[in-house]
Amino acid sequence: MFKRLYDWLIALSQSASAPYALAAVAFAESSFFPIPPDVILAPMSLAKPRLAWRYALIATLASVLGGVLGYAIGALLYDTLGRWLIGIYGYGDRVAALRQAYANWGALVILIKGVTPIPFKLVTIVSGLLGYNFGLFVALSVLTRGARFFLLAAALNHFGDPLRLALERHFAAFLVILAAVVVIGFVIAAKVF
Repeated sequence: MFKRLYDWLIALSQSASAPYALAAVAFAESSFFPIPPDVILAPMSLAKPRLAWRYALIATLASVLGGVLGYAIGALLYDTLGRWLIGIYGYGDRVAALRQAYANWGALVILIKGVTPIPFKLVTIVSGLLGYNFGLFVALSVLTRGARFFLLAAALNHFGDPLRLALERHFAAFLVILAAVVVIGFVIAAKVF
């Protein structure tokens, strides 16, 4: 099963539609989808290392645009869609704590959560809900998401062949680690806020 999934991801990463798939996942992850774009960004960058920087740019721009959608959900649709999304991730009763964190450290919250495995969609929706300065929100999102994806592209570009071989051999372990990182991100977010 993991071999088929790996082969599918590699085939996708080498296809003409790969940038669109990456953009779609990065966009969705910043506003409502639980799976990070790294799942597609890594195989794409390993399959075509010379395009790793372009892929990081695509992931950054799409993630920021998805963040704008998340902001809009928080600002315009919180009582319906926003509250439901926050509730799905188990943070419905923590909005007051998030509000206090934003009052004290708004920019730092956005910067830290944008780089870590803590779900960025929580930041985007809450930023809109609390009316965080939109221009600053976008600028911080570009900075933090860009740092995350460009650092990953740099690592994949520099260590490409050994990482590609390791990924081929241990793809199941990679998926388990990635899933664990996502779960840990949600747990950290639950503990911190």
